[in-house]
Amino acid sequence: MTAVVFDLDGTLIDSAPDLHAAAIRMLTEARLPEITFQQTRSFIGNGVPVLVRRIMTAVDLPEDDARHAEMEAAFLRHYAAAPADLTAFYPGVEAALDRLEAAGCVFGLCTNKPEGPAHDILRAFGLADRVRVVVGGDTLPVKKPDPDPLHRAFAALPDGPQIYVGDSEVDAETARAARVPFALFSGGYRRGPVDDIPHDHLFDDWADMPDLIG
Repeated sequence: MTAVVFDLDGTLIDSAPDLHAAAIRMLTEARLPEITFQQTRSFIGNGVPVLVRRIMTAVDLPEDDARHAEMEAAFLRHYAAAPADLTAFYPGVEAALDRLEAAGCVFGLCTNKPEGPAHDILRAFGLADRVRVVVGGDTLPVKKPDPDPLHRAFAALPDGPQIYVGDSEVDAETARAARVPFALFSGGYRRGPVDDIPHDHLFDDWADMPDLIG
């Protein structure tokens, strides 16, 4: 039985539109200038605290722990109110999961998104009963690329072959630190060329992903 652990944002789902909407609501509420969608998209991957810090830098807001905590709380409030309104599966994800499940694979999730919104999104997309474990950015004291979150996810799944599926440099570094094979989805939120990202498998189309596992 193969244990497949997925990243979430940029891997299973394109969540940048909802993250951008929450960022705009946060900035508007604080009477700060807006940022572009592309800026928001480029800030995704290291968890909400880093995302908010990057947004603050983009709008020239001085770094201050108290202000950062205030902005982060506002972002989470806005995002939790609508985490899946504009978010969508990447094409072919649902069919790929069906094929993997039929082949006996079991699923987990390891994301830097907080657990609450991650569970909300899984429910919204009908995955709550199919994903056996969710390790979020606030599950442990550390986040990816520290390997502990990924180790925690695999520990909750049956013994057997393991593979981690993600879209970014952070995911690649996590898999390498955890010493598990890594499948890179090239259509997500990576910042650099695929050749610069260590990976064991590469796929552009989710229809090809189940064959990598096989």
